[in-house]
Amino acid sequence: MAFGGFDSTEGDRPAPEINMVPLIDVLLVLLIIFIVTAPLLTHAVKIQLPSASNQVNLEKPETVTLSLDASGGVFWNDHPIEAAQLQAKFAEAAARTPQPELHLRAEKTTEYQRVAEVMAGAQKAGLTRVGFITEPSRR
Repeated sequence: MAFGGFDSTEGDRPAPEINMVPLIDVLLVLLIIFIVTAPLLTHAVKIQLPSASNQVNLEKPETVTLSLDASGGVFWNDHPIEAAQLQAKFAEAAARTPQPELHLRAEKTTEYQRVAEVMAGAQKAGLTRVGFITEPSRR
């Protein structure tokens, strides 16, 4: 099939086209071979694994609730303490094993600086588990 003029000098040269049919046949045969052999390749090696026992740690760390009110009052487990005693209480709690969790509860109107000072004091004493107690929103 010639495109162009009526010149017949070019002759009957083969058109440069790739025959895709043999390639598709080879791919289909390979696909069928893989489908047939894939289930045969999944074999298990029997080995003896070591066994270990794990016991649940039933000992929960103590929880210390530290409350701050808007007027500057500090409450250790709902008992009022002086601000000067707070660092000694932190050091005592940090020395216990396991170390207790410190739950920090502050009123809405408490100054952030006061809360940050208490957190810094707890960190300085070595308490690592500090969390905040908040009220869930009522939506």
